[in-house]
Amino acid sequence: MTVLVTGGAGYIGSHMVHALVEAGESVVVIDNLSTGFSAFLPEGVPLFIGDAADENLVEGVIAAHKVESIIHFAGSVVVPESMRDPLLYYRNNTMTTRSLLNAAVKSGVNRFIFSSTAAVYGTPDQVPVAEDAPTRPLSPYGSSKLMAEIMLHDVAAAHGMNHVVLRYFNVAGADPQARIGLATLGATHLLKIAVEAATGQRAKVDVFGTDYPTPDGSCIRDFIHVSDLAQAHRAALAYLRGGGAPATFNCGYGRGYSVLETIEAVRRVSGRNFVVQYAPRRPGDIMTMVADTSRIRSALDWTPQYDDLDTIAAHALAWEEKLFRERHGEPEHAVSA
Repeated sequence: MTVLVTGGAGYIGSHMVHALVEAGESVVVIDNLSTGFSAFLPEGVPLFIGDAADENLVEGVIAAHKVESIIHFAGSVVVPESMRDPLLYYRNNTMTTRSLLNAAVKSGVNRFIFSSTAAVYGTPDQVPVAEDAPTRPLSPYGSSKLMAEIMLHDVAAAHGMNHVVLRYFNVAGADPQARIGLATLGATHLLKIAVEAATGQRAKVDVFGTDYPTPDGSCIRDFIHVSDLAQAHRAALAYLRGGGAPATFNCGYGRGYSVLETIEAVRRVSGRNFVVQYAPRRPGDIMTMVADTSRIRSALDWTPQYDDLDTIAAHALAWEEKLFRERHGEPEHAVSA
């Protein structure tokens, strides 16, 4: 039986596909390649270029490849963009998930893993934040994902859809072998921006807000290595196959690093300096977001392998240097700040 991965040519999705293939799974991918790259897929994995909201396409792929589980990554993920264009997010995240679920129900697929986000919590009442904390998203991105979670819960009640919701904290890093990583132009991930600065591709790194009531005044985030996140999805799939009840799990490490600490980690592993510029707070940003990971660690067979900020930064840097060489030749070192 086959696992369908939507958005499987994207950043997280491609790491998932590699992890599944390496585990001997049969995999098929649907991706419209708006932010994904077909070259990131392992050789031999079928790719259908199209929209996960295209129910005819999805139903055809399910039938042709005997799909028994769906892992849904396809969607839009940039918080500031969602503030500017909320309807894009309600279409790409909420409406697409609705169509995909409809195709799954009609096709008899009853295992579904959904890629959600810690942004559904908004500003948490306490940190670390647990899965049963109130959900009060501050951005259309968070709201669009929460709406999809609610739909999935209701579909499960009506149609027996066994599912796991994984709420990601800050995904970072790259494949330890530097085969794949984050390659989207204009990406807004902090570690991506920092390694671009370290390789001379950006003039500076902007820090949005230095007046938060945190130890150094910058926001605090719980980073999770993308390869560990992929393995969390594999563990969730095994959980569902073993008869596990529908569940929601935080995906993080349960420790927080500030924006300034993260920048220093990139400086440290690269041995290079770069300009950091301080800017005002951004709408939709949350001061501190750290996961309570007790539920995922107790319920799933999942042990993180890369729970170290310098390791995450080093893998992101190695991938960025490889990407730069492929695009431009040898990277220039950043000018010292």
